Amino acid sequence: MTPYITDLSAWQESWNRQQEAYLPDREHRFTAMLDAVDAVRDGRSPRVLDLAGGTGTISLRTLARFPTAEVTLVDLDPALLAIAHASLTDRATIVTADLGAPEWLSALPHREYDAVLTATALHWLPAERLGRLYREIRDLLRPGGIFVNADHMPDDTLPELTKRLLDRARDRRAARYATGSVLSWSDWWDRAGADPVLAPLVAQRHAIYPTGHSPEWNPPVSWHLATLTAAGFSEAGTVWRGGPDAAVAAVR
Repeated sequence: MTPYITDLSAWQESWNRQQEAYLPDREHRFTAMLDAVDAVRDGRSPRVLDLAGGTGTISLRTLARFPTAEVTLVDLDPALLAIAHASLTDRATIVTADLGAPEWLSALPHREYDAVLTATALHWLPAERLGRLYREIRDLLRPGGIFVNADHMPDDTLPELTKRLLDRARDRRAARYATGSVLSWSDWWDRAGADPVLAPLVAQRHAIYPTGHSPEWNPPVSWHLATLTAAGFSEAGTVWRGGPDAAVAAVR
């Protein structure tokens, strides 16, 4: 019989293992993101917005890197936010809001941030909404502040190599899932749905996302850079790449 895991800190660890199986270079992208924050903070304790922050992965690493940082985490998923609350306790402000609509801005505790960070999350938004969100993020940043988005962003000059890299990564994940060494995304959610603490929150999640999420949409880096420039950022470029994934940064 599979034991229930009612310790939410254990769920944080379980989430990390599941995500690391999907993104083996996950920590590399986080380090690059925080290096970018360090480069623009000018010695101050940064005020950081963790956008679509889920269980608090970026928030926890931000606070480890900058212990006096002021962190706000925004997400809509009740199950992931419960894990974030347990992991972050009072070290961050946690906000429930829907990035799919501009009203999310009114839920924030501040109107200006030094950095806005997000990873493997915004590909659920359609192109028009993501373009508007980039403009909203630009307006939240102080002059000289930085936005970093790490996600599935293929290099459009390497279409065949990108396909091969994706196939290779998929096969490696499938082999690990088959041996039971790690949980897949769907298996993780099945277990969360069977846990007495998380089960009601997973049910709420299903009500919010009855079909999962919007269809994934993964434009190339060139689209992101052009859209960030159009949103009014003074400069935009790539600060990290790992195969078909990348982190783009934009400075106000």
